[in-house]
Amino acid sequence: METSLHRQLKQLYAQDGAELEVPLGDYRIDVVNPDVLVEVQHGSLAAIRDKIAALLKQHQVLVVKPIVARKRIVKLRRSGGPVVSQRWSPKRGTPLDLFDELVYFTRVFPHATLTLEVPLVQVEERRYPGHGRRRWQRDKDFQVEDLQLVEVGDTYRFNTAADLLQLLPHPLPEPFHTGHLAQRLNVQRWVAGRIAYCMRQTGGTIEVGKQGNAKLYKLAPAA
Repeated sequence: METSLHRQLKQLYAQDGAELEVPLGDYRIDVVNPDVLVEVQHGSLAAIRDKIAALLKQHQVLVVKPIVARKRIVKLRRSGGPVVSQRWSPKRGTPLDLFDELVYFTRVFPHATLTLEVPLVQVEERRYPGHGRRRWQRDKDFQVEDLQLVEVGDTYRFNTAADLLQLLPHPLPEPFHTGHLAQRLNVQRWVAGRIAYCMRQTGGTIEVGKQGNAKLYKLAPAA
């Protein structure tokens, strides 16, 4: 079922004269603007990888990948029922979360007719109790009724591998390894490894050797 978040973002990206939910060949397009097709994808980018690859053969495409920067959790007594409590989730999304999805999308991005736009959004998640019977399950046993857009914050736009560099710390050593990335970004080493993989696969960096077991990278000349 479509969430309010998805519906609200479609409306936000619809230009004058746009059509929504338009059949096009084997696919249904979220927004058809006069000059670009828009796909809003809150879920995994891997789920639309083949669809986007096919559309790029003939169309200019904008993929909107929202990242939840902040979420207010609203608990309902039942579906459609009264509000029991509200609280802010301690989890905060950041632009670096894009690499969690981009790792599955590097066969598509970058492309001459593709733009990837990442708005940081504040949302409200409305949920109600599930059907678990054990007391220790109750906090995790719930159904999400809807996800609603509250606010759009900073928005990042990517057309090339060089655009991804805005998410990396500057300056970096030359060459650098994932340990440098982890330290500068204050993330775990495996997260830095995922970032390094995406940068290399998209052409933003090149591998230039090893230091012990660590691969060394430098920025690609074009980037």
